Amino acid sequence: MSLVELIAQADERGLAVSGLACLDRCVPLLGCDDEMLRPLWQSLTDTADSGDWALGLEQARGKLDAFDEFDTADEAALLARRMLAAAPAERSAAEVRVWADACSVAALQIHRLLDPAEDEGPSVDALPQALNAVRAGQTLTQGRAEGMSPLVAAELRRQITVLEVVAGHGPAGLRRALEVSTEGRRVLRAVVSRRTRQQG
Repeated sequence: MSLVELIAQADERGLAVSGLACLDRCVPLLGCDDEMLRPLWQSLTDTADSGDWALGLEQARGKLDAFDEFDTADEAALLARRMLAAAPAERSAAEVRVWADACSVAALQIHRLLDPAEDEGPSVDALPQALNAVRAGQTLTQGRAEGMSPLVAAELRRQITVLEVVAGHGPAGLRRALEVSTEGRRVLRAVVSRRTRQQG
């Protein structure tokens, strides 16, 4: 099943986990610590209160606002910030679906922008259309995105895995989704560190 289909079929919890996982993997671009989104993850458990999501969102945005060092010319970092800014305060299925879909595209685009590999990926102008084709499974061969960089292909697999484990296991899949996200965050942090060193 393609990523687009998985998002279309996901319930409210699955959509929230999907969007949050995409954002979580991009935390290294925000300059904050890895725990900034922990309250949001906790708000998705069965024991959480209905208002915990909004409270966690407020806390995460507060941490980000306190971080002053931000390069407005850094497109990848800007995309990550927009993901957090666009998160809905209410976890209604309709609103979270729009957010999860936007986070999916943004996370793939961020990974494409940061991937140092020489590949046959599309130009920046053609990137949105290319990413939508990948998400719809139109350019996949044996699970790999044709012409897309390894970093993007890995992010695509993580997004699919997160949606599948939550759909298959419900709240019990939350731990596995967090593990997948943590793994992706480590990879992206290494990429960001390497880019920083190269830029001097």
